[in-house]
Amino acid sequence: MDFPVSLDSCQRVRLPSSLSFLTHLLLLLQPREMHSEEFRVVGHGEPILAHVGDEVEFPCHLSPYRDAEHMEIRWFRSRTSDVVHLYRERQEFYGQQMAQFQNRTELVTDEIADGSVTLRLHPVVPADEGPYGCRFLSSDFTGEAVWELEVAGLGSDPHISLEGFKQGGIQLRCSSSGWYPKPQSQWTDHQGRCLPPETEVIVKDAQGLFSLETSVVVQGGAHSNVSCSIQNPLLGQKKEFVVQIADVFLPGTSPWKRAFLGTLVGPLLVLALLPTLALYFFRRQRRSQEKLKKQVEKDKGKLQVELDWRRAEGQAEWRAAQQHAVDVTLDPGSAHPSLEVSEDGKSVSSRRMAPGSAAGDPQRFSEQMCVLSRERFSTGRHYWEVHVGRRSRWFLGACLAAVPRAGQARLSPAGGYWVMGLWNGCEYFVLDPHRIALTMRVPPRCVGIFLDCEAGKLSFFNVSNGSHIFTFTDTFSGALCAYFRPRAHDGSEHPDPLTICPLPVREKRVPEEQDSDTWLQPYEPSDPALAMW
Repeated sequence: MDFPVSLDSCQRVRLPSSLSFLTHLLLLLQPREMHSEEFRVVGHGEPILAHVGDEVEFPCHLSPYRDAEHMEIRWFRSRTSDVVHLYRERQEFYGQQMAQFQNRTELVTDEIADGSVTLRLHPVVPADEGPYGCRFLSSDFTGEAVWELEVAGLGSDPHISLEGFKQGGIQLRCSSSGWYPKPQSQWTDHQGRCLPPETEVIVKDAQGLFSLETSVVVQGGAHSNVSCSIQNPLLGQKKEFVVQIADVFLPGTSPWKRAFLGTLVGPLLVLALLPTLALYFFRRQRRSQEKLKKQVEKDKGKLQVELDWRRAEGQAEWRAAQQHAVDVTLDPGSAHPSLEVSEDGKSVSSRRMAPGSAAGDPQRFSEQMCVLSRERFSTGRHYWEVHVGRRSRWFLGACLAAVPRAGQARLSPAGGYWVMGLWNGCEYFVLDPHRIALTMRVPPRCVGIFLDCEAGKLSFFNVSNGSHIFTFTDTFSGALCAYFRPRAHDGSEHPDPLTICPLPVREKRVPEEQDSDTWLQPYEPSDPALAMW
């Protein structure tokens, strides 16, 4: 009679005990799972193209930013066991490193407290091509990112040699080495028509680079010049060599062809003719060099006039842009947590930030270390100047006000960014949409930016000498903001902030440092730190 009762009683006692155990278990597991999901590893989102012999960088960081000094960070190939470089607890371990990467890697940990590290690999060789990845590992988190490395090598200039007479014409041989991937060759005549090669041999050496040798037989009366071009299919770049051949030396048009074909002393005539050919080519080349030298001297003056005119034109364009100067201030609400905006909203600099401080306000950039202006530009013309000082890394320009604030972005017009950048203190470039290198005669300490909304143009000027740098031409789909990115902890000896210059008030000539030219300084710097420029 009591059995059902005791059974019910037993169930009533055990059920709460089971629930309590499950509840504690879930509470223990939940924070760990949430913490693991909160972070992710961000690597290079697109394939990286590197040239043979150059240095390539593999950046990786945690998002949101978090101290990674006590984590294990591993760079690997297709499998995590294929170790390219290993960092663990503030030390680098080389025992597991693959043999092909020994003495070729360098780890940059300047920003590891913010969860950002970079691995440098040098020099690049063809065998480095393929998949790579980086993995962050700690007691409560593991994550990885993968990407592809593409390798390209531009070989030596083609060399053409004269092999002799063959099949009623002259045989030419073209050779070059040091290419990657496998190159493509082409013979053409003076009208650009393709000539079929007689032979073509491509050989891969011990370093993985390709050497090419091809030959063609040139017939008489058809080709005054013949060119041999060799192209890299990945880079789309080629190297070419042109040789000129006089018809008098071709058997098809020579008066002694019948005798040459009708006698048995042909080989002797060929041996006698080859020195004559060599002497002819030498004298022709010397005359061409002398003629070219005279032409260079003649054109030198014209070129100088052209350069002076272009410089004057660029300065006139810059002075015209200054007539549209506007007052620009920074919006602290958009700044990445690692950036510090001054109280007057005129300068921005990098700072260390506490782990986890990147999360929160959706108006802030969570991964791009940048800040936008308060002003929005949708019509009219607008000009502002930014003092960059001696920083070794920065980005400046404009972007759509509606660009996403979370995640990484490619700073090209397709993503809503029209910017110019500096890397490693000397590499100036823009992305339009691919990287375009910019050459600076005088490094800019102050950059002028001119936006013409109706014309769809954004121009950059070197205020240091009043020259024009680059102009984007595009159609802007919405309002734009001024864009500032000082690049955190660039490691330079002069970590100057990016500072918006006061509006131009008058023209004043000052000498450029280490340059004999002068330029128009369009403002009176109120900050003593700026007066030296």
